[in-house]
Amino acid sequence: MSAHSSQMHIRGDIEMHVDIHGEGEPLVLLHGFTGCGRDFRHFGETLHEGFRAVVPDLPGHGRSGNPRGTFMFRDVARDMYSLLDELGIDRFRALGISGGGNVLLHMATQQPSRVEAMVLVAAAPYFPEQARVLMRQMTVEGRSEEEWREMRERHVRGDAQIVALWDQGRAFAARHDDMHFTPPHLATITARTLVVYGDRDPLYPVELAVEMYRAIPDAKLWVLPGAGHGVAFEEHESFVRVARSFLRTP
Repeated sequence: MSAHSSQMHIRGDIEMHVDIHGEGEPLVLLHGFTGCGRDFRHFGETLHEGFRAVVPDLPGHGRSGNPRGTFMFRDVARDMYSLLDELGIDRFRALGISGGGNVLLHMATQQPSRVEAMVLVAAAPYFPEQARVLMRQMTVEGRSEEEWREMRERHVRGDAQIVALWDQGRAFAARHDDMHFTPPHLATITARTLVVYGDRDPLYPVELAVEMYRAIPDAKLWVLPGAGHGVAFEEHESFVRVARSFLRTP
């Protein structure tokens, strides 16, 4: 069993919960929007074996607070750097799924020299209209008991926390000033990058993966046929094998 600690860090008035597993080079694991750090348990310990895995609950998710009341990926990237500074971590490798990947894009452009390698899973340089259509549907009305149950298992600060997440997700549909990476902006990324997509993702067409792959200087592209937005979970055995191999490469 790997060494494990569960910590709470304060950044301003945000309580940030983070789990740290194992020892070795730092590996930051960022979950998707409306997810939480515990989602990575789905992959077992193989993914982060040999690393010091830093697994936060993003602001407003899981056990972390978010008194700002808004969720902007740019702001969360700064929160992550504040957390890493507190932990004494300079350079690191990282893996982000969906919204976590969007946070990673900001981290890799805000302070490029600190990100050594990263895996972007179902992330997007900007939100296409098909994603915005689905975002507008993130309302409380019509949520099933099963959806409430799953959200309550992840987010332990009460139903108001869950409603806030759905409200924030719906607000993404009208924003154009947070996720708006152009090819010249992506070209400033210096991290070795693996872009992972499912070619049946209902939010982000595979063309966005190709755009990132072509714009990021040291990038590889892995498209999984028949997989959707949850590509990492749908194809978890091959995903863990390939992602771990990429992250372990010197």
